[in-house]
Amino acid sequence: MTTSKVTQNNKASKNILWFDEISATDTEYVGGKVASLGEMVNQLQKVGIRVPFGFAVSAKAYRRFLDHANLSQQINELSKWLENKENLHKHEALAQKAEQLREAIRKSTLPSEVEAEVLSAYENLCKREGVENLPVAVRSSATAEDLPGTSFAGQYETILNVRGKSHLLSALKECYASVFVHRAICYRAEFGFEQNSIALAVGIQRMVDAGNACSGVMFTLDTETGFDKVVFLTASYGLGENVVQGHVNPDEYYVFKESLETAPCPIIQKTIGSKDTKMIYAASENGPNGTLSKNPTTKIVPVPKEYRERFALENEEILQLAKWAVRIQRHYSQIVYDNAVQMDIEWAKDAVTGELFLVQARPETAHSTKRNKIANVFENYYLKTDESKLVTLITGRAIGSKMASGKAQIIQSTKDIRVFVPGNILVTEMTDPDWEPVMKTAAAIVTNKGGRTCHAAIVCREIGIPAIVGTDKGTKVIKDGEDITVSCAGGEVGKVYQGKLEFVCEKMEIPNEIRPRTKIMMNLANPSEAFKMSRIPNDGVGLAREEFIINNYIGIHPLALLYYDQQDEEVKRIIDKKTVGYKDKAQFFVEKLAFGIAMLATAFYPNDIIVRLSDFKTNEYGNLVGGTAYEPEEHNPMIGFRGASRYYDPRYKEGFILECKALKRVRDEMGLKNVKIMIPFCRTVEEGIRVQELMASQGLKRGENGLELYVMCEIPSNVIMADLFAKIFDGFSIGSNDLTSLVLGLDRDNEIIAHLYDERNPAVLKMIQQVISEAHHAKRKVGICGQGPSDYPDFAEFLVRQGIDSLSLTPDVIPKTTLRILELESKMGLEPRKLEVLEP
Repeated sequence: MTTSKVTQNNKASKNILWFDEISATDTEYVGGKVASLGEMVNQLQKVGIRVPFGFAVSAKAYRRFLDHANLSQQINELSKWLENKENLHKHEALAQKAEQLREAIRKSTLPSEVEAEVLSAYENLCKREGVENLPVAVRSSATAEDLPGTSFAGQYETILNVRGKSHLLSALKECYASVFVHRAICYRAEFGFEQNSIALAVGIQRMVDAGNACSGVMFTLDTETGFDKVVFLTASYGLGENVVQGHVNPDEYYVFKESLETAPCPIIQKTIGSKDTKMIYAASENGPNGTLSKNPTTKIVPVPKEYRERFALENEEILQLAKWAVRIQRHYSQIVYDNAVQMDIEWAKDAVTGELFLVQARPETAHSTKRNKIANVFENYYLKTDESKLVTLITGRAIGSKMASGKAQIIQSTKDIRVFVPGNILVTEMTDPDWEPVMKTAAAIVTNKGGRTCHAAIVCREIGIPAIVGTDKGTKVIKDGEDITVSCAGGEVGKVYQGKLEFVCEKMEIPNEIRPRTKIMMNLANPSEAFKMSRIPNDGVGLAREEFIINNYIGIHPLALLYYDQQDEEVKRIIDKKTVGYKDKAQFFVEKLAFGIAMLATAFYPNDIIVRLSDFKTNEYGNLVGGTAYEPEEHNPMIGFRGASRYYDPRYKEGFILECKALKRVRDEMGLKNVKIMIPFCRTVEEGIRVQELMASQGLKRGENGLELYVMCEIPSNVIMADLFAKIFDGFSIGSNDLTSLVLGLDRDNEIIAHLYDERNPAVLKMIQQVISEAHHAKRKVGICGQGPSDYPDFAEFLVRQGIDSLSLTPDVIPKTTLRILELESKMGLEPRKLEVLEP
């Protein structure tokens, strides 16, 4: 079927507009949601992006319906009643007025011409698709919805799996009625919109049969931090409403935008979700007098265990969706808005054909509206009490990075929201748009269900309060009325602590126009903190420790994974629980380590990130699951079987090869060539050569594809033989912690002699001075990644005066140290580096 093109003047008077007659500029006729669908059909289908076809019942048709049904007077009476702002808080009275208005809409008839045109268009759509009584999605599309800076999305009704003419007409009126739900009335009043100022169009779109496949949402940025070098996707089985409504904890994926067109597989993170239920079609029918039946058109069913324990999408599908997302973002930024925007997109997979479709696209609002306001302000929350002394009640997925404390108030249903006390912490099963009036008055929110793209997560980001979603048993573990503290400041895992705890919020103004000549890099190990920390002006990561990733994201000794069949039953049980979704246990180690490194490398791209190979001591390796079977017991593991000596030793060589595979995957498959590799505790030049030969056999050859290898300078032999180490390495990174211990002969864990431990001891300073000189003589880079420069400003100044190339510091001291180094370099007659300031 070919639709006839219409002029802009004709659009204003038409009741029906087909998607291929619509562009993004037609929001006044068809609302934001449908205008965006039309834009994609017209401009993006030709580059391969699939969008289910359909038509719009225009905003003009809505106005004609209101006039035909004589409803304008009732709406004006509501507006007049709301002129008294106190009435907004009379929830029961407002709910009653809203329900009366909605019921009047449901019982009214459509104008005959509108009804006839709607049914004719539906008949044509059925013929086009070759399906009688074609299932369609009936989506509200308000004239102020889905525009940058507004967030009407989700305020109005969407009805899925609508079949047949009478069902379509009643669904259309149900969308009209949703203009006057309690939450929408409050939202309009709060933001200064007149109640009759919003005209509603309705999109009628062919349903994608995702009930027996999968669906989800994706964003062209990280939803927690606003970091925009990634595409963030979620996926779960069944229809997408299950994800949006927070009924399910979906799979999550991150894709690195920069190498999407050049690298084989730039998927930098995959996290398997529980996906315990899915939404599918239910039989649809009409109730009396043409109203919708009380029986829903969809239903929730359990997902079999074998499907829950696998990813819903294949890698090729993840990459396809990510490429579409980037193309859409580019099109909307350059063509539609002439301004950089990030996008929020819904997708679905057809169970019959296996094809992917995009069913909605809108500008992202939570971070886009804040970006200019907070670009140079960094907030860091931390508790005043040592975490080891606290009682953690429950954990879940952290939304945002803030903290809040107060009284927990458990509310099970929207029927009870009127009793919620503003300033309390709302604890509930999950939220939907009906909860929004009280969500805006809560200090924080905790839900049992939901993932990072559920309703609660989206709203809490917009209003700027912390939330912890997907706790599973929050309403059972937390007691109503007890004092609690919600913390989202520790990365992706949010924690609810017992008691009303004191916390601090540090706000740092971050200068980003000029940089010192000495590079200021960052010590960072936690991948879940990387996107947030990358906002601090920096020159890359000088120390990324593999041990954090292995401990916190893997937790299993690599040899126990390689020799899984040889483990006892208890170790196997633990491994099975940790490796859900992975049949190949060794692949779990490779993939999780690669993902952790990739998240760090992506966050700081294109700046260098220096990854230190695993530097566990034997007792620390032994603490990993299955580790005791593979680790010797040493009396002094600090100077024992660690670092380079392990890598080529037959007792660990196979485990080291897994590390090499992970790093090769990050650089070659994901395209993150900014990853440099550092070998720790390399006692001799010969050891350095042996390790490099082994790495080269695994595809990590120094000099190939820009790969640079560094050596950790932490043993006196590294300093004494620096000229020879410089011949086989591209640079040095001074590990001042171990270097101080070994120069002074100290066990830094021994409290009796701890007072002698000081990086500023003259003997240590002389060693540092010597290696900087030797490195520069050999034209090699040299930096420092030990704790000293972060703790002692005078030590940092000493290093700058010696001409060190970079200081790698803990994130908290970077802003003030940067200013101090700028001042020092100015006194030394050094001009600062001037950077091009990019739009955030």
